[in-house]
Amino acid sequence: MKFKKITLIFFLASMVLQGSLHAQDFFKIEEGSINFKSDAPLELIEASSTKLRGLINPKDNSFAFAVKMNSFQGFNSPLQREHFNENYMESNQYPEATFSGRIIENVDLGRPGTYTIRAKGKLKIHGIEQERIIKCEVVSTDSGLQVSSSFTVFLEEHNISIPKIVYQKIAEEIQVRIQATLLK
Repeated sequence: MKFKKITLIFFLASMVLQGSLHAQDFFKIEEGSINFKSDAPLELIEASSTKLRGLINPKDNSFAFAVKMNSFQGFNSPLQREHFNENYMESNQYPEATFSGRIIENVDLGRPGTYTIRAKGKLKIHGIEQERIIKCEVVSTDSGLQVSSSFTVFLEEHNISIPKIVYQKIAEEIQVRIQATLLK
């Protein structure tokens, strides 16, 4: 957990040292949610979190997002949530999932409009980083940004194993959906 905070602090500090960080120069998540769905043959598991945090620097199109793994609510039972945090995500050891990098397209997010962009960066889940390109829809207005995205996370790529006894109850591919409002 300290490493993630240090990473975010380092990201912000480097922007300050470059002289590019002013209150009006970046977008910060005001309201955000992340949902996931595991649609396995014997069970559908869904959970969500409204604790999504993040920043976008429109000057260089860099971004950093994070969510605490133990903030997810929903599930089919309290026991299922406990197993998610203790057995699969090991939330005490890997408390956050993060995604940071740059927007590939040369787009001016400060200019009102609707944009389809690709975010390229490191997606870190369960302590394992994977280089990913994730497609997003961004609506820019005078007051801020609306960002939405849907993508798939493969458990094997993040060293999350499924015991044979519950193999038919947990999907190997998890569908993730993000919605966020970012303000200047």
